[in-house]
Amino acid sequence: MLPMTAEPIALSSAHTCTCNHDDAAEAIVLDGRTIPHAVRHAAIFGALDAIQIGFALDLIAPHDPLPLLAQLENTRPGAFSVSYLERGPEAWRIRFTRVA
Repeated sequence: MLPMTAEPIALSSAHTCTCNHDDAAEAIVLDGRTIPHAVRHAAIFGALDAIQIGFALDLIAPHDPLPLLAQLENTRPGAFSVSYLERGPEAWRIRFTRVA
């Protein structure tokens, strides 16, 4: 068993792996069209929750995700800036950048 510590562990937002890429310079892309409808919002929110401040996720959706955007604002107000990169008609691409 690992010893418990009373001190908080600081998580660095700096990229620490040795694979020679810069996550801050490239957005993670999540194609929501490939996620089963029954778990789509939960999967997207899980991915968004993993994004650190200053990083972005590009979501590709089969329709304008207005219900998802409303749910995001209700559950995580002000946590992301949202911008459309593409607006249909076959796919919508939205960039979510973590700001808080």
